[in-house]
Amino acid sequence: MIDRAKYGPWALIAGGSEGVGAEFARLIAEAGLNLMLVARTADALQQAADQCRQHGVVVRTVQADLSAADACARITAATAELQIGLLILVAGANTHSYEFLDGDLAEFQRVIDLNVSTPLALVQHYGQAMRSRRRGGIVLLGSLAGYLGSARHTVYGGVKAFTRIFAEGLWLELRQHGVDVLQLVLGVTRTPAMERVGLNFDAPGFVVAEPADVAREGLEWLGRGPVHIVSGNEVTVSLRSAPDRGKAVLGAHHAMQRLLQSKGITDDGGGADRGAGTATAPG
Repeated sequence: MIDRAKYGPWALIAGGSEGVGAEFARLIAEAGLNLMLVARTADALQQAADQCRQHGVVVRTVQADLSAADACARITAATAELQIGLLILVAGANTHSYEFLDGDLAEFQRVIDLNVSTPLALVQHYGQAMRSRRRGGIVLLGSLAGYLGSARHTVYGGVKAFTRIFAEGLWLELRQHGVDVLQLVLGVTRTPAMERVGLNFDAPGFVVAEPADVAREGLEWLGRGPVHIVSGNEVTVSLRSAPDRGKAVLGAHHAMQRLLQSKGITDDGGGADRGAGTATAPG
């Protein structure tokens, strides 16, 4: 599944301690690539690293929060002597789930730094070396949230839309240099982050993906970028891309209300229960 000559000898995964990131790490370790795993939580990071080492590869870790100003410097310093052939940026979340006028601008900036500022810096740093070597791969995780606006995800949806357009442009720029670029668009995925939010994965009308299947599909599509929508979500993307934007936005909003209310999470459009959505948006 993974071309070690093209994507090795090291892969760096930001957000590699749980969920989709941990499954990417497992598959890459099975393929024989060494790993640099980056995550915020030390215990989860160490557990993921230990599991990957069972496949006989070298695994290093960096504990870092991608929303921090020094995140890129810390990560690049830790990999200074390593040849990173595969960069996978999984980390990304809506860490400030408020209606825009009621939120804190500094906290919204953290959402931007986590999802845009630090990823851009990492892509430029490692992408330059890949271009020089004329081989490598870059995977950016996207979300269905990037296909239309939604309440309390005004900034998060915007950064995910940016990531998709950025990935398409980057794919154009790097394809002639032998570097693959892919934005992998997720919908509702049974990750620990979404479980902590309390989503009802059994709610009707939603396609629920498993992290292992998402990671496997992403690696299979890496050389066929620039964007791949995780299987089962194609109709949703089509509906969210409809030219009647008001109808599309309201339809998705009402569907999300049903999903949240099925778990007793209230959101009346005026910012009720604002503390509920502090993890990755469910598509």
